Amino acid sequence: MPSPRLLVIEGNSPQTMAEHLAAGGLPASKGYSDLLREVLPGAMVDICYPGDPAALLPGGASLEGYDGIAITGSSLHIYNGGAEVMRQVELVRAALATGTPLFGSCWGLQVITAATGGSVRKNPKGREIGFGRGIRLTEAGRKHPMYVGKLDVFNAPTVHLDEVEALPAGATVLATNAVSDVQSVEIRTNGSVAWAVQYHPEYPLREIAAIARRIGTRLIEEGFFADEADIKTFSDDLETLDRDPACKRLAWRHGISKNILDKKLRVSEVANWVEFQVLPMRVKRGRG
Repeated sequence: MPSPRLLVIEGNSPQTMAEHLAAGGLPASKGYSDLLREVLPGAMVDICYPGDPAALLPGGASLEGYDGIAITGSSLHIYNGGAEVMRQVELVRAALATGTPLFGSCWGLQVITAATGGSVRKNPKGREIGFGRGIRLTEAGRKHPMYVGKLDVFNAPTVHLDEVEALPAGATVLATNAVSDVQSVEIRTNGSVAWAVQYHPEYPLREIAAIARRIGTRLIEEGFFADEADIKTFSDDLETLDRDPACKRLAWRHGISKNILDKKLRVSEVANWVEFQVLPMRVKRGRG
């Protein structure tokens, strides 16, 4: 049997990826692909970059050839439109037409929503940054395979300014919190199934630290931090906690619970997607 083959769609532009690298982070697609290889050993993981018109699918690849497609976060905004946004919307529509399972984080949720007829807006409550608090499973979420092994109420790494405004047909809300009514969703359309979350189960703490450094000026303007020194303390603490999840004083200081510090719990949505969507589709297609 051929090895499982997955595709990661990088949501960011080349400029944002360069800025994030300079801030000490990894490209979103690199972190995602590393996680998928960990969750599904032996998988071949390709990356495409629709934010760059010169770098779409790897040579010779077709969307139908993948067993699963994951979509990263992004600094883009659906409502701004433009070629960078529309290339991704059209790519996701094409992916959904193949029946291949999709998973989206943050921007991934938003672009899947737009591709299936829903809408996205700037959140009137403002940015959710660092950690999404009090994310609560709906009745449908408590029964959903994406949340096998997850607490009914949990926190998760997050950074987003936008949110789903109107759901498309075929959508079921799986989780919510005080900041955004739609923290996760399943969307069924034309025989395809997409699971998507507004938060970032794929992010280790060091990525939140890098994001805080990268967009620090905006975070100061929005009142999250007093100054650059405040950002440095926050980022340094998260870097330390990333290296040593047992550091009780820093976990207590920042209110970071086991469902973030325990990697298996943090990434369970992605692992469950592989188990309950990707692998069954491989069998259905005669690949596994």
